Amino acid sequence: MLKIRLTRIGKTKKPYYRLVVAEELGRRDGRFVETLGSYDPHADPPVAKLDAEKTREWITKGAQPSEAAAKILKRAGVIEAEAATK
Repeated sequence: MLKIRLTRIGKTKKPYYRLVVAEELGRRDGRFVETLGSYDPHADPPVAKLDAEKTREWITKGAQPSEAAAKILKRAGVIEAEAATK
C-alpha cells in the first residue's frame, strides 16, 4: 500500500521534511515514488509548500496519508478535516 508521509532531511537538530509518496513498509528515508512538497517546522509559523493537485491525485489513487502528513495537509487546506481522520 502507498502512503503519503514525511521523509527527514536537513542538519542535526534542524530537521526539514519532504512529503513523499512511498511504500508503507519502506524505510523512513528510503526510496519513494514521488515528491509532493516540503515542510519547514522552524519557520514562524511553520511553512508547507505542497503541490495540491498531485496530492489530491495520489489520494484518489488510494494513497493514505500518515498521521503527521494528514495534519500538514489539513492545515494547508489540501484535504478536509474528516478525510484526515480516516
